[in-house]
Amino acid sequence: MPSPPSELVQQLYRTPPDRFVAARDAAVAEARRSGDPGTARELARLRRPTVAAWLVNLLAIHRPELVADLVQLADALRVAQRELRGPRLRELSAQRRAVVGALVAEVRKLAAAEPEAPPASRLPLAEVEATLNAALSDTEVAEQVRTGRLLRSASYAGFGEVPRPQLRLVTDDEEPEPRPVAQRTPSAAPRADQARERAAQAERAAQRAARAERARRRRALDRELDRAHADQQRAEAELTEATGQERDGAAVLDGIETELAELERRRAVAEQDLSRARLARRAAERAVTVARRRAGEVEAAVEALAAEEGDADVDGGAAD
Repeated sequence: MPSPPSELVQQLYRTPPDRFVAARDAAVAEARRSGDPGTARELARLRRPTVAAWLVNLLAIHRPELVADLVQLADALRVAQRELRGPRLRELSAQRRAVVGALVAEVRKLAAAEPEAPPASRLPLAEVEATLNAALSDTEVAEQVRTGRLLRSASYAGFGEVPRPQLRLVTDDEEPEPRPVAQRTPSAAPRADQARERAAQAERAAQRAARAERARRRRALDRELDRAHADQQRAEAELTEATGQERDGAAVLDGIETELAELERRRAVAEQDLSRARLARRAAERAVTVARRRAGEVEAAVEALAAEEGDADVDGGAAD
């Protein structure tokens, strides 16, 4: 059975859900008119997505490279979890939060660009975020997101592929869970106290190192923020200057257009005057022609009369 054109299916899943059924039925009717009942049946099987699924589909259709980055991050997270690599897993978890937040922001932009999308206050962005987190944990959900044909939002309560042993990663901000203390003999007590003291010292050193690292990162972020503010001020100054130049250019253009309009008006008047002058010249030429013809006729008559008078005088003299 032939599959519907992928461009048509993609266009349908870009359509807001409240217009999906009408667009799908129109595509089915067009396929039937074209003599393609197989494609019509396949199109009729397409189901309307929820608003959250439609938003995720917009992301997959318009920004497939971002979804590919999401899938790549999911693979890296699964590898780190299988290998129980704590530092790498913490790094990837922070990256996961940043990536999901950026994708949700991109979804908001894509929805704002759609002419008939719901208002921003009614967008189910929490469901979108839950679906993207589920895609990071479930390869099947990730594949559905990648195709751009998701029908409903997804969620994932835990994280990981399979149940893990009861191991827990202790971060810098957490205190380790106390372990059961075995009964010690009196002779082992000093050694146990020394071990606890060394562990406490190591923990305090680790906490100091973590605080120092956070302070270093804060200083770096403060410097970056200062640079960002300076860049913003420069950009705003350039914007102000460009806006003034644009305003001046618009004023010059308005003046030129006014002059052009006046010239066009004067040209039209001159063309009318020229047309009237041409008509007057042609009438005068016709009058001159008539006058010349009339003058020629009169001159001929005068000459004829003069000739007759001359003949008469000659005849009279002969008679005398």
